[in-house]
Amino acid sequence: MKRFAASLAAAMASVGLGMPCSALDEPKGRPQAPASTSQELPVREVPGVAEGGEAYFSPDGKALIFQGKFPGDSAFHVYTINIDGSNLRKINDRGADACSFFRPDGKALVWTSTRDNLDLPPGNFSDPKNYPQGAELYLSDLDGRNVTRLTHNRDYDAEVTYAPDGHKILFGRQIGGKMDLWTMNPDGSDQRQITFSPDLQEGGAVYLPDSKTIITRAWKKSEEHLPSRDMQVYTLNEDGSDWKQITSGPGTHWAPYPAPDGIHAAYVKLLPPRNFEIVLLNLRTGEERQLTSNPAFDGFPAISPDGKLLSFSSGRDAKPGTRKIRLYLMDISSLGIGPK
Repeated sequence: MKRFAASLAAAMASVGLGMPCSALDEPKGRPQAPASTSQELPVREVPGVAEGGEAYFSPDGKALIFQGKFPGDSAFHVYTINIDGSNLRKINDRGADACSFFRPDGKALVWTSTRDNLDLPPGNFSDPKNYPQGAELYLSDLDGRNVTRLTHNRDYDAEVTYAPDGHKILFGRQIGGKMDLWTMNPDGSDQRQITFSPDLQEGGAVYLPDSKTIITRAWKKSEEHLPSRDMQVYTLNEDGSDWKQITSGPGTHWAPYPAPDGIHAAYVKLLPPRNFEIVLLNLRTGEERQLTSNPAFDGFPAISPDGKLLSFSSGRDAKPGTRKIRLYLMDISSLGIGPK
């Protein structure tokens, strides 16, 4: 994902805001906060990012792909940057961009953009009732060249990721207001709908390390009119079978991302009174550990391929009166969730 308009996105479905793969502003009314607290593992900001979020690691763990907005940008676009802040690259400069991901071989990128449907209303990546119709998926080189369009419709295609072994691309497609998960071959062929739930709105999905199991968040379409609604995290097989709800209780549970050990996953949880924090969940036992502890928004977690770093977006350190979010890295090497 990514995925970015201007208000925060996905997570906020349950609190009246939108859903992941979209916005970059911190929720209104949230207090400012220091860089980190004593309960957190070591955290550092990724330098050189004026405004950005929803970042995902390259296969070698040395770079991130994210949605960013820099001086001169009229909309959010896809960028890549090394984790030390060097080698910033703008991948696309036409239309508005959203969710993006590295190909598992590290030689290409897949990303979302409205670049070829500028005649359609711009919509809002943060509002499931107004997603940009005509958001399509694209494949390009690491520098944004040799662009290949993978989807050709005027629906909403976004929230895109790869299977770790590269055999499939996983994405979300909204048709007539109904959101479902789809897969396709790496060249865009054999596009298949894999979820057909009558009420659930799935999205923000990622493969587990086995390249067979998918983890996703979903809320009920029948509750979209409510000012506050539940969002839960589920796992399912690649063919859409064997659904398992892995979070419970009322409230917001969203933006799941699996650890390379295949046993844990990070996700975002709305804690009282209205504070978004990142927790680590053991998929086998249900045990949770809170990773972030900050009055500012923390969200969009991703774990490096070696299991040593957590990337996330946060409103911490924001100047008074602003709600921009930027990219941060947490040293989670002590948690032992690397490849087994």
